[in-house]
Amino acid sequence: MRFINTLCAIGCVLGLAGPSLAADAAAAPAVREMVKVDPRAHYKVVYDIHSDETAAGISKGLYYARGLIEAYGKQGVAPAQLDIHLVLHGDAAQFLLIDDTYQKAVKDPFAVNLNAKITQDLLNLGVSVEICHSVMRAKGWTPADVLPGVTIVHDGYTRLIKLQNDGYAYLGGF
Repeated sequence: MRFINTLCAIGCVLGLAGPSLAADAAAAPAVREMVKVDPRAHYKVVYDIHSDETAAGISKGLYYARGLIEAYGKQGVAPAQLDIHLVLHGDAAQFLLIDDTYQKAVKDPFAVNLNAKITQDLLNLGVSVEICHSVMRAKGWTPADVLPGVTIVHDGYTRLIKLQNDGYAYLGGF
């Protein structure tokens, strides 16, 4: 009888331990792989930047484009592997003006275009920064009013369409 009691006690312990062990295994986090980009590939992207919204005091579009380069860099992709075009049109075009013209555009005689530095940084990284000529004409701006190194395109919409037709990934909303 003592043997049967011992056997039952062992069975009860094993029976109670079973669900507990299963619960512990289910609660343990599974190892999950993170999806990353191919660090050997070449990437093409075009940003549609038309808003005068800012982030950290500069154009939201320019800010996020710089962040994209950093995100690729953290995954082993060098700036030379990126083919990025930033097409600024509409209200965003003002971010590509020299200070004198920028002051008139924002109606502040003391304003400094804080976007000039990030624009130059992006140009130095091989990014094509482009301004819409249609907006320039409508605002009375000339090529001399535009920051050095910025490319003047006929108009923002046809440029965006051409680049998308050429296989560039489209990023909008800026």
